[in-house]
Parts: sequence; structure tokens; C-alpha cells
Amino acid sequence: MPKTVADVIQMGKEVKMVDLRFTDMPGTWQHFSIPARELTAELFEEGIGFDGSSIRGFKEIHESDMLLMLDPDTAFMDQVLEVPTMVIFCDVYDPITRQPYSRDPRYVARKAEAYLKQTGIADISYWGPEAEFFLFNSVRYGESMNSSYYYIDSAEGWWNSGVEGSKGGQISPKRGYFPVPPTDTLQDVRSKIVLALEAAGVPIEVHHHEVATAGQTEIDMHFGPLVRMADSLLIYKYIVKNVARLNGLTATFMPKPIFGDNGSGMHVHQSLWKGERNVFFSESGYAQLSDTARYYIGGLLKHAPALLGIVAPTTNSYRRLVPGYEAPVNLAYSQRNRSAICRIPVYSKSPRAKRIEFRAPDGSCNPYLAFAAQLMAGLDGIQNQIDPGEPMDKDLYDLPPEEAKQVKQVPGSLNLVLDALEADHEFLLKGDVFTEDLLEAYIAYKREVEVDPVRIRPHPYEFTLYFDV
Repeated sequence: MPKTVADVIQMGKEVKMVDLRFTDMPGTWQHFSIPARELTAELFEEGIGFDGSSIRGFKEIHESDMLLMLDPDTAFMDQVLEVPTMVIFCDVYDPITRQPYSRDPRYVARKAEAYLKQTGIADISYWGPEAEFFLFNSVRYGESMNSSYYYIDSAEGWWNSGVEGSKGGQISPKRGYFPVPPTDTLQDVRSKIVLALEAAGVPIEVHHHEVATAGQTEIDMHFGPLVRMADSLLIYKYIVKNVARLNGLTATFMPKPIFGDNGSGMHVHQSLWKGERNVFFSESGYAQLSDTARYYIGGLLKHAPALLGIVAPTTNSYRRLVPGYEAPVNLAYSQRNRSAICRIPVYSKSPRAKRIEFRAPDGSCNPYLAFAAQLMAGLDGIQNQIDPGEPMDKDLYDLPPEEAKQVKQVPGSLNLVLDALEADHEFLLKGDVFTEDLLEAYIAYKREVEVDPVRIRPHPYEFTLYFDV
């Protein structure tokens, strides 16, 4: 049941602080706090100001004043802070026009939901991200003019199997899927994370150890509407990181922190509904997919290189998107093949369960932008009846060379997918969901702050390769 302003003010009487949160363009939660007595009906009407020039991707110094408008329906009790605190999601507004700010990622997601209704194709979209992450015992990293290093350690790490005092049972590479304790050392920590998430209003379906050594983990949330699911993903990452820290661990959603084993992705399940009908379902279609669903896949495949600039948006994402590690590098779809970028789960024959799983995203993305972009690509596929071709129900890593040449693969770097996004983004502009201003700022930020700094630095492995040339 949606919360009203009165409901939230009443909730505020049970806490000492109210934490106001919003998201910067790359997708990191930002916040500041007010004493609970400051939570009034007037605050919901008038909003509260902040300096937008200090937020990545927002305003310049000469136009820094911005406004947060509180969304009462998002209020929840923080489950990790010692001081009783209530959290409220906020939308970013321009204080002069009193209109939503075009670069606010949550506003983009809201517009995507509105545009879906405008098309008449469906009333609502449902989203179920499966965000994988690692729980390490320690991590050290740094770089300067004359050095660059990182060092990760995990009690489960295979490299610790020969360490003096080891109890054994470490997980060898690619053998981490579903072992029981004591091999799985993280059962209780994951359970604590699940309990904290559910107490914060995020329903969970399952948790388990993932494939990689060294504490790779997955906790799956129950699906929900686009904006609400993006909200939930931010709560998810926040609680994962904080519960891990409270238990002497550190969590990362970095896509590929470990060499030689699987990276962490975020497979995104998605479906469209009109009333009570799942428009992706057809009894007679391939994998029980309707033509609408096939065209939606066609849009995802056609725009995949551009989409990757938003859904796999870091240089490290392309350490994960390589053949051989269950990574979805092939621009194809299949009802079971996990190396295809689009998979159609077939666990259930129920019409309500029919959905598409887009496997390229990872947890480094901004969920508001990532979900909105996928929806826009899929809708473009439906509107233009883009045929995805024949499904690929075979091992795509073991195709004969002549067949392998026919299967396109994802671009291999962040720079290439940003080029693709620059060249192919008209589908994102429909309904004014994304704006040229936002996309230009986003691409410029990624190139200046991420692509170029990584490109111009020597890689430590280059010393192994080249120091004695």
C-alpha cells in the first residue's frame, strides 16, 4: 500500500534522523541527513536545496543550486545504522523552474515507464536483476607515477589452499556453485543480508554461493516495476556493503576483480504486461515467446553495442565480457544457452513466468539508466518489428569456424561501446526519455574520467611482457 506524507511523518516519530538520498549520473547513492523534527508536510511541498555542482554529471559551479523533492512512498527504516534513521528517496528538481532535472537518473526511469504506457504496447514492465558480487576478507590497491597494484584476499580463495595453518576446503576456480558449509563460508552473512533487505522492504527469493572462488555470491530480489526495482537495487547494494563491513568483510560489485575465474554480472529479467496479460507469452511460439517478445529481443540485439555503454559501463566490464567464463559475449538469443546475450528461462510453463533475460549488464551500472535503456531498445524492436533471426541452441564457444563467423560478438572495450552509443541513440530519445544533453554529458564523463586514465597508464602485466625488450 503506498505511503502518504502523513504516514511518513508518523514513521519519522520513531527515529532520530531522516536520510535524504538521490543518485548521481554514474549511479552512486548520495545523501545528507536532517533531524527527524525537520520532517514536516512543508518539506514535502517545498523540497530542500543542495549544491549540484559537487555531484558527478550534474551542474556547473555557476548554476549549482538544486532541489530535492521527497518521495514519501519510498521511505524505509535503515537496517544498518546505529542511530535510528529513516531513509527517503528524492527526485532532483531545478529550483527556478520547479521542474524535474533532465539529468536526474530517476526521472529518466520515470519517463521510460510513462512512455511505455503512451505506446499502448503494455501498461507496465517488470524487472528482476540478479546482481552478483564478491565478499572478500581484505583488499588493498593503489597507484602512483611509479607503482600500480592491487591485492585481494579471501578465506575461500584457492590460492590459500597451501598456506600454513589452512583448514582446507578452499574453492577451486569455477567450482563455487552451490557447495554447503564449511566450504561455503558465507551462508550466515548472506542470510543476515537477506534479513536486513526484507526488513527494509525488499523481498528476496533466494541466496547462494556463485561459481567463482573467493566469495562470489548472488542474492535474488523478487521482481517489480521499473522505477521501484531500480530503487530496490540501490537499497540492495547499500545493505550488502554495510552488512559485509559489519561482519569483517568487504563487498564489491566490480565486474571482474579476479583473474582466471568468472566475473560478476547482473542478468536482468524483464517482461511487459497489459492488464493481467503477459504480452511476452504465446503457447505456440519458440520457447513460448510471442511475436512481441521476439521483436523486443530484436531491439535488444540490434542496439546491444550502444546499450552496453549504459548497462556495462566500466573499463572493467570488458574484462568480464570475454569467452570462456559464462559471459554473454554472443549477440544471439536462446532458450537455454548462457553464452547468448539473451536467454529465455524455461523453468516454468506458466504464462506469468515468461520473460526475457538480458545477460550483458553488470552491477557497476546506474540501474535507472540501465533499465530505461533496455526498455527503450526493446520497444524500438516492437515498433519496428525487428526480427532477431533464428535462436542459437548450441554451444556458441564450440562452433565450427564457418558458423562462428556468422555470430556477432559484443564490442571489446568501453571506448568502442561509447562510440556505438554516440552513433546509435535515437531510440533512447523517443518520448524525451533520454535527452541529448544527458547522453553527451554521460559519454564525456566516461571518456574523460574512466577510458582515458586507464588507457594512458602502464599495466602491471606489461612489465612481465616488455621490461626486458
